[in-house]
Amino acid sequence: MGQYIIKTPDIGEGIAEVELVAWHVKVGDTVKEDQSLADVMTDKATVEVPSPKAGVVLSLGGVVGGVVAVGAELVRLEVEGEGNATAISPAAPAPVAAPAVAAKPVAAPPPAASPKPAPVEADARRQADAAPALAAGSRPLASPAVRQAALDRGIELRFVKGTGPAGRITHEDLDAYRPSAEGATRSGASYQKNLSEEAVPIIGLRRKIAQKMQDAKRRIPHFSYVEEVDVTELESTRARINAKYAKARGKLTLLPLLARAVALAVRDFPQMNARFDDDAGVVTRYGAVHLGIATQTDAGLMVPVVRHAEALDLWQCAAEIGRLAEAARSGKGSRDELSGSTITISSLGPLGGLVTTPVINHPEVAIIGVNKIVERPVVRNGAIVVRQLMNLSSSFDHRVVDGMDAAEFIQAIRSLMETPALLFLE
Repeated sequence: MGQYIIKTPDIGEGIAEVELVAWHVKVGDTVKEDQSLADVMTDKATVEVPSPKAGVVLSLGGVVGGVVAVGAELVRLEVEGEGNATAISPAAPAPVAAPAVAAKPVAAPPPAASPKPAPVEADARRQADAAPALAAGSRPLASPAVRQAALDRGIELRFVKGTGPAGRITHEDLDAYRPSAEGATRSGASYQKNLSEEAVPIIGLRRKIAQKMQDAKRRIPHFSYVEEVDVTELESTRARINAKYAKARGKLTLLPLLARAVALAVRDFPQMNARFDDDAGVVTRYGAVHLGIATQTDAGLMVPVVRHAEALDLWQCAAEIGRLAEAARSGKGSRDELSGSTITISSLGPLGGLVTTPVINHPEVAIIGVNKIVERPVVRNGAIVVRQLMNLSSSFDHRVVDGMDAAEFIQAIRSLMETPALLFLE
């Protein structure tokens, strides 16, 4: 038998270290060749590390949330025949980089000890606990101080039998009260104090998102511009297109129509379809529209990229958005599919609210935020009519985009969306 070391792979792009985000094996497991051992993450994507050999896991060279250097020992296996390493004790694993944030259970403070009732009052206390509850809505006799104390302690007074004059509830009654099964059920856990705490480590994709958002807000002087768009005709056109072509070509959502509007508008506003290298002081404008689509996944926010959106028709764009969104949500998006965008669209769908202030996807200079569609009364030709309205909430890098240019750009998108026939003309 020999020992075989599996090192942290070189994923390319000059990356010197990766974050360990998941283990798929533990010490003592028997693994097969090509079995997934761990997931590591770079700034761009999550990558699985497969086992090049079959064997038994002797040690793991990292902890979830830790940063591991490329080329460092990741897993040590016991294999048939000769391995590639000198045997060491399994009890001495390779050094481990400490995670940036470590989970540390936080114990809830112990409940305050209840004062013991005097012996002469014991029988009265037992009778109080066993007493039937008053009807809901009843107002038990108690002083304001006792009522406040009961509220602070999550006790419903109607379940407490008072031992004071005329059945008045006293502080001693509160101290002696023990909720019965009926009282606990009827009062509900929502009225009890919850002293639990949980320390949640920010690791993996969540950490990358946090770093990227912080970097974007720190480096980019944002300004936002909000415009209302009447999408009544656009939605009517979309409904007619879907009625005729949905079965053969697939159903269109609003997103590919907006993507088309953006692709057309940047022809006249090329400074929006750009990336700013602020270290070098260079803005690169692109003819190709590599459209980022901000996508919420179980792991966090990702931005898959529709390559050459300017060259796709509505159904091709819709299919590509759907494919990329599914790849992102399933964790199968490649680095190329999750990087290289030149301008981004962010949409919260039906939860889109009325106004948002989206954060620019650094190093881009513009992001288009889509809010929800709502019906509102509008005055048209002197009459009040109901129209479908939607706000576009967009943010821009004020270092390279002037306010007037941003307004004109969004107005160009608005014109295209309010006159949908223009989306099909060249």
